[in-house]
This record gives sequence, structure tokens and C-alpha cells, in this order.
Amino acid sequence: MQNLSINHWAEADRPREKLEKLGASALSDAELLAILIGSGTPNESAVGLMKRILNGCNNNLNTLGKLSLSDLKQYKGIGPAKAITILAACELGKRRQRAAIEESPILNSSEGIYNYMRTTIQDLDVEEGWMLMLKQNFRLIEAKRISVGGLTMAPVDIRLMMKEALMKNTTVLVFCHNHPSGNTQPSREDDSLTSRIQKACNLLSIYLADHVILTDGAYFSYRDEGKL
Repeated sequence: MQNLSINHWAEADRPREKLEKLGASALSDAELLAILIGSGTPNESAVGLMKRILNGCNNNLNTLGKLSLSDLKQYKGIGPAKAITILAACELGKRRQRAAIEESPILNSSEGIYNYMRTTIQDLDVEEGWMLMLKQNFRLIEAKRISVGGLTMAPVDIRLMMKEALMKNTTVLVFCHNHPSGNTQPSREDDSLTSRIQKACNLLSIYLADHVILTDGAYFSYRDEGKL
């Protein structure tokens, strides 16, 4: 297919017309992304270009969403404009997921905590620590990032955590952090941090409900595992 513009393709190959006739759910990921980027190269259609990029991501949109602007521009046929369009589409997908979650949910289980936090941490390549400040009925008051670190450690200022908790009249606290490695198992440093947070909470009559370690597809709950 030599033509650049989707408008010049055979009608059966036009994803815009296909969407209009059959609905968005009938299109493949590559076809949907092809509509956004609009054109391919002299030797490759927009759909073919997106199929090639998705193939490099094991046909996984989550993997695509982790690519940076420079990563995308490494693909032949992808310049700054197309790369930015793809990144914007991935970000909108993540924001839609977040918008679907209740603004002030009741977080009374490790699964609920994981589902609430996963879109926030799923694409991070460094560790971040988050505190979830809850009311007595486990309804969220505020989620606040309190630390950003490297690949294996995010330093946490427990005094700052407690200050924030008191300012928000927190009665229940959850600490979360991610493991970019994908390994959910806690380290000795994680165990030590959990113990120190619990001691600080006890002094202020705040209930430490859980410490949850999150990865893209799994989590570890100190409460569920009997370590809290």
C-alpha cells in the first residue's frame, strides 16, 4: 500500500469507515491507533505501522503505555507528532480508568486498595511511596505521594506522614509502595519500615490498616499475610 493517507485506502481497509459502520469495538488495537496517527509511510500503512509497534510490545497496550517519547521515535515511521499522539492516547486510557473509580471509595480490603492505586503506579520505573488517609469507616480522605526513590528504594519520612495524617484528621492509614522489578515480596527494609510506621501510628492512636506492595499485575498485603 503506497498511499500515505487513510482516505486513499480501499474502503474495506479504512478503519474510520469500519468504526462508523460496525462500532469501535469491532476494530483492533492497531486500527484504533491508526485512526489517531492518520498515516503511515510510503511503504507501510498506518495500520501496518501500528501492528509492528504493538508486536514489539507483545501486543500489550500496558507495555505500549510504558514507552517514552524517545522509545517510540526509535520505530521507523514514527516522528515526534505520531509519538506524542500515541502517548496522549495511552494517557487518556489511564485517566478513563481513574475516572471510573469512585472519588472517595471505601478501601477496606487489599484488593480494593490495589485496584484504586494500580493506575497510579502501573507504569512507574522508580519506587514511590503513597499514604492513603481514611476515615473510621475506611472511606478515603486523601491519597498523597510522600516519597520518590530509585529502582529499589524510596526513602520515607515517617514524621511527615504522621503530620499529614493529623492535619487530615486521619483515623485509619494505609501505606503503599510499588516494586518496579515486578517482585511483590517484601524486603527486610520493607519489613523495618512497616514496623516503624506501625509504632508511630500507635503513638497517635491511628490504625495502620495495611502496607501494600504493588506491581503491574499483583500485590502483597502485610495484613493478609499476617505480618501486621
